Amino acid sequence: MKLSIVDQSPVPEGLTPADALRNTIDLAQLADRLGYERYWIAEHHATGSFASSAPEILIARVAAETAHIRVGSGGVMLPHYSPLKVAEVFRMLHALYPARIDLGIGRAPGGSPLDTFALRRDRTSRTMPDDFPQQMAELIAFLDANFPDEHPFREIAVSPAMPGAPEVWLLGSSMWSAAAAAQFGVPYAFAHFIDPTHTREAIEYYHHHVNREAGAMAGRTILALGAICAETDDEAHRLYSSVRAWAQRLRQGGGRGPIPTPERAMAQVGSTHGRLPNDTGEWPRVFVGDQSRLRDELSHLADVLSIDEIMIVTVVHDHQARRRSYELLAEAFGLEPRAG
Repeated sequence: MKLSIVDQSPVPEGLTPADALRNTIDLAQLADRLGYERYWIAEHHATGSFASSAPEILIARVAAETAHIRVGSGGVMLPHYSPLKVAEVFRMLHALYPARIDLGIGRAPGGSPLDTFALRRDRTSRTMPDDFPQQMAELIAFLDANFPDEHPFREIAVSPAMPGAPEVWLLGSSMWSAAAAAQFGVPYAFAHFIDPTHTREAIEYYHHHVNREAGAMAGRTILALGAICAETDDEAHRLYSSVRAWAQRLRQGGGRGPIPTPERAMAQVGSTHGRLPNDTGEWPRVFVGDQSRLRDELSHLADVLSIDEIMIVTVVHDHQARRRSYELLAEAFGLEPRAG
């Protein structure tokens, strides 16, 4: 089974967003050496918790600092942007790093309603029409230079013109996204760590309804989930308390601040064990434990859902503990290390 990483560039309490971005580069280099398949960078706006608001910029830096791992967006929130501009940006990245760039597309705002309004392309009305399907179709046509003969955009030559194209993935955590990915015939990444309510239903729907004639990537799936691995279960749950305290604070209106230390977190949430607020899915949003526990639980989940690849997000306060978590998982799943 392939393992990958989605990185939100978490900002630890007591450090700066610049430190968080340096941690992202360091972790990507480690993931490249350990044998992870791909490294995706999330898009979050107007928050003190996560440092990456412009994944396309960080993708360029991460790809330059690595040699083998695929690098991409997890994802670009398409409603904020022009499909042509996104196509140009990712064609540029593809020209710089051929056969290594992924374009993960999301529909969610990536921020609060006010953030979303500030990011809007058109503020002439209070509500913006949901034209995501049209945007997605336009983006794919720009990337593939495949508009119908009568379409006016057929005359636009997207540059830089290079053989091939970035891999396009549709991201989501709902039945809507599963249906859209199936209809477009693009590979599908389900964000279980965001909302696990429809995990089984959405992935099974996609597998049964995807347009497999759309291309070689049609039918491919990624399950993105949270995981924290440590030498012992107790240590993993101690690290996990930071996420639980952060989520509780967010739910109670305490703002989107940095990730607290385990010591401060345990003073807030008490026991080191427990699920995140509203974590009522069939499987937890974050899997926590030692190597053997996580290997067994994640392998079982992949078998049940017929998943090609698991993508892991690990949010803890200590960057060295985050590195160690990914090292332990790579070892548990027998990833083949890469040289150089």
